[in-house]
Amino acid sequence: MHRPSLFQTFFLGGFECSTHRRADGRRLDLLASTGHDRWAARDYAALQQHGIAAARDGLRWHLIERTPGRYDWSSFLPMLRTAHEQGTQVIWDLCHYGWPDDIDVWRPEFVERFARFAAAAAKLMREETDSTAFYSPINEISYWSWAGGDHGQFNPMGVGRGAELKVQLVRASIAAIDAIRAVDPGARFVQVDPAIHIRASSDRPGPQREAEVARQAQFEAWDMLCGKAWPGLGGKPDYLDIVGINYYSNNQWYLGGAPSSRAIRTTGRSRASSPRSTSATGGRCWSPRPARRRPARPLAALRRRAGRPGAAARRAGGGHLPVPDPRLPGLGRRTPLPHRPVRLRRRQRRAGAP
Repeated sequence: MHRPSLFQTFFLGGFECSTHRRADGRRLDLLASTGHDRWAARDYAALQQHGIAAARDGLRWHLIERTPGRYDWSSFLPMLRTAHEQGTQVIWDLCHYGWPDDIDVWRPEFVERFARFAAAAAKLMREETDSTAFYSPINEISYWSWAGGDHGQFNPMGVGRGAELKVQLVRASIAAIDAIRAVDPGARFVQVDPAIHIRASSDRPGPQREAEVARQAQFEAWDMLCGKAWPGLGGKPDYLDIVGINYYSNNQWYLGGAPSSRAIRTTGRSRASSPRSTSATGGRCWSPRPARRRPARPLAALRRRAGRPGAAARRAGGGHLPVPDPRLPGLGRRTPLPHRPVRLRRRQRRAGAP
């Protein structure tokens, strides 16, 4: 039987808590639109009924700090107390794409305000519960930088400023971790980002290098946090406590193309979690959001699989799972391409091969 050492149960629940503004200016509040803010007690109880005693959830900063420096916890306290009463271990998102309207995310004040908010949240949690607190300071720094800083898909609607936004979000995450640890030295921190895989559609050195640079960008925020990149930001390994890998069904594509629904072959080893990620954190790596590539299995079957994580991981990793390859996919050398010559396809079709 699996004996979890990091979280209370092998499987975790999750409640979408995005609070960003779209390009049309509309503020989203997924905790409200899904009803979880009203039915948190029932939601946590439903998880418990299926043997799930851990989950991701979030605070809504824009509701809590409507006035600078004044915190109204009425939108958060019911969820915090309910989770504690029911014994549900929660990883609390402090900033899930949204912030108060009076703050300019590009200015230094964003970092300072976020750190003060994080410290106030940690102080409240220390007063309400004596269990170990888990935080995700800023959700999906790399994805947010790409979507909100480079392509203007949602706030701050930047175009071509992804690197600038990523640096700002890393600064804010570091400041928040320091502020929380000053209040609660035993707090744990999860840094979450999607795993992606990008391949060149040509075996020429130029496209191969370009695709590899794009693929490696997924690790940049983590490298900044642990001090391997941009050391002037003050990163160090202590800030990369736990890595969470989100795995989406559209996480793979050929360079310059649309997401592929079919697995893209990788050169070398390919498994359900990136060795590049686990080595950076001493093995503290988990998947908070798995893909939905198959019809959902009954929860009873999932609980049975929880007792055999090794076998489950081996089955999930069979074939060509499209996750980051720890080795370079052939810089300056020919690599196998995921297509078959026409004549070979014809021969295999006549032989009954797929």
